[in-house]
Amino acid sequence: MSWGRALRATLAFAILITLHFTLRPLLGWRTEVDFLVIAVLLAAVRGRPGTAALIGLLLGLMIDSMAPSTFGAAALALATVGFVAAWLKAVFFADNLALNAIFFFVGKWVFDILRLIAERRVFGEEFAMQFLLWSPLSAAVTALAGIIMLVVLRPLLEAPAQ
Repeated sequence: MSWGRALRATLAFAILITLHFTLRPLLGWRTEVDFLVIAVLLAAVRGRPGTAALIGLLLGLMIDSMAPSTFGAAALALATVGFVAAWLKAVFFADNLALNAIFFFVGKWVFDILRLIAERRVFGEEFAMQFLLWSPLSAAVTALAGIIMLVVLRPLLEAPAQ
């Protein structure tokens, strides 16, 4: 990867992190947009599994630092999602918006489920409701936001024509 491309990817990554901590709290939706999952998945597509897992771990620790009662749950979930996404990218990933939407949807849903299991705060009906209703809705909103971000950031993420 060239220095210019790495710099553009880092800038897009920083924009997503900034949106997560500025725009997301203002929205206050039950089905929240998770810009950090989008950032980890974009990093996973452009990097190796170990690097994606490390990025997921560090971003997860940022999330966990705000919720000490469940410290480590988001770090574990984001590291796992980053590693698996980077490992699977060679199998099915293409520059197709529909595939990217599915990629974002599945990544967010898996993140939510892994985090719920690791937190061990919800059980029974509440877990089923979160697993079958709120997590898929949140994943759909995140996938939509991810596609919008890809379209908006496309000039930044693509290599300049030579």
